[in-house]
Amino acid sequence: MTAVPAPRPYEANPRYVPVEGTVVRGWQAAVDDIAGAPVVLALDGPSASHWDAAVAGLAEALRGRGHAVTLLDLREHFAPWEQIVKQTSSPELANDPHFERLATAPLRTFFADLPMARRPQEGVLIVYGPGAALVRHDVLWYADLPKRYAEAAVAAGTAGNLGQPAWAGAGTTKRLFYIDWPVLDAHRDTIAPTIDRWVDLQKPDEPASIDGPTLRRTLACLARRPFRTRPTFNTTSWGGHWAQRTLGFNPEARNTALGYELIAPESGILIGTVDAEVEVPFQLLVAMHPQAVLGEQVHATFGTSFPIRFDYLDTVDGGNLSVHVHPQPEYMSKVFGWPYTQHETYYIMIGGENRKVFLGLREGVNVEAFYEQAHAAHHYEKPFDIEEHVQTFPAEPHRLFVIPAGTPHGSGEGNVVLEVSATPYLYSLRFYDWLRRDEEGTQRPVHLRHAFDNLNTARTGRAVADQLVQDPRTLRCGNGWYEELLGSLPEMFFEVRRIVIDSNVAAPDDTHGRFHVLNVVDGDGVLIETESGHHHTLAYAETLVVPAAVGHYTIRRAGDRKAQLVKALVR
Repeated sequence: MTAVPAPRPYEANPRYVPVEGTVVRGWQAAVDDIAGAPVVLALDGPSASHWDAAVAGLAEALRGRGHAVTLLDLREHFAPWEQIVKQTSSPELANDPHFERLATAPLRTFFADLPMARRPQEGVLIVYGPGAALVRHDVLWYADLPKRYAEAAVAAGTAGNLGQPAWAGAGTTKRLFYIDWPVLDAHRDTIAPTIDRWVDLQKPDEPASIDGPTLRRTLACLARRPFRTRPTFNTTSWGGHWAQRTLGFNPEARNTALGYELIAPESGILIGTVDAEVEVPFQLLVAMHPQAVLGEQVHATFGTSFPIRFDYLDTVDGGNLSVHVHPQPEYMSKVFGWPYTQHETYYIMIGGENRKVFLGLREGVNVEAFYEQAHAAHHYEKPFDIEEHVQTFPAEPHRLFVIPAGTPHGSGEGNVVLEVSATPYLYSLRFYDWLRRDEEGTQRPVHLRHAFDNLNTARTGRAVADQLVQDPRTLRCGNGWYEELLGSLPEMFFEVRRIVIDSNVAAPDDTHGRFHVLNVVDGDGVLIETESGHHHTLAYAETLVVPAAVGHYTIRRAGDRKAQLVKALVR
């Protein structure tokens, strides 16, 4: 048994050592793989990667090894932009300024033609751009850039969307989220087994990279042991400062509103050391090892979609979140294209009796009056009292609020919410956002048609407190520890539990073929140990994935204080 370590601070960059290989830095080290010539090297990757810098650095390194280099830019072979827009638009969301139906078209359909990439008589032909793997090639590299960079570039107007020519103007985050990312992710996951080198372009002049076999060995290992994803924090107009002050995150940022602890479509896993590391999408790991990570039954239901997410909503010295709702299941499927919807829960890490959570409709609510006031606020900037229509509850620390789809909700100012929810995270349909404006001075959008179309008027008044603010129920216990159920509803596919360890014991647990997600919500941290010999420390506020393949494991507290962990799993 491994000795329990002393308490440690929050780790913003959790890393995992490659299996039987190394991460190298620089283009010169990367091209060591290109031993023979002539070859066709396909350099694939997302549309927002630093393509010009990457190709220039790669070509220079190859020429430095004596290879002649010719280039073929696959981006010049996209279909006409009008055709791409037409084939990715949906009648249900025609002219919708904020949402688009989730794209399912293969990347191949974005091209007018795919050129013949003939092996040169000498040297290396580099075929580059999104979809390069679709062209005949001898070697396949994937040049990746984490999604947060694409979002920042598109939001700043410095990057376009997939297949968008320069004359068509700036890209939109709407297309990025709902069109580009699903299409590119599906393509990446398909070609993953044949990638010869993974290149991380966060520093395009000196990229970090790892060879394909080492990458696949490392992912296969991670799929069978506990691990963390790399957290990130975003700023918003309502954001607070808890993560800056308590976790040391982004101290120079305007605020730390949204903490992405584990959001499958965007989270990454760091592989390497502090000297050289690559960031690999968490979703790639799930796609390559779905049964090991998810478990057989969860995989059968959700495919390769990791269905639970953990994130923080930080409003400490910030403002109220918008009051919003998430799509009901049929609407989510028919209109937005997701096969399952966004049920949520709020676990209050920081709060108090003078803080509040907005949840559910008031008894006898007049929905027509609610709509009229929300409409006047949106179109004529007339403020109104949302509490005339929506209930509030004290934000009691360590209380869980259950939020099924269709329920209006939001966190008030002064809270830290650990949001445990289903993964579809881009469909917050706002009723009211306090007439706030963004950094450009534009009033933040609301989505009244979608929001009121999805409003569940069945849960009102006392039923909200009875059904959605549940009392903990003990599930199992032992000497010095116990586990309790905090929240579960028949229509929600996941449930939230809490494990409390108040003495120096090893609390046993078992995945029973379904993954667990853990977060330390109180105490000095814990040590997780598996029967296969892996161990992982977890500090306060950190989130851990325990793959289904782990099976039996134990949890021991660090330090002398009581440890509390939130645990989520698919029922």
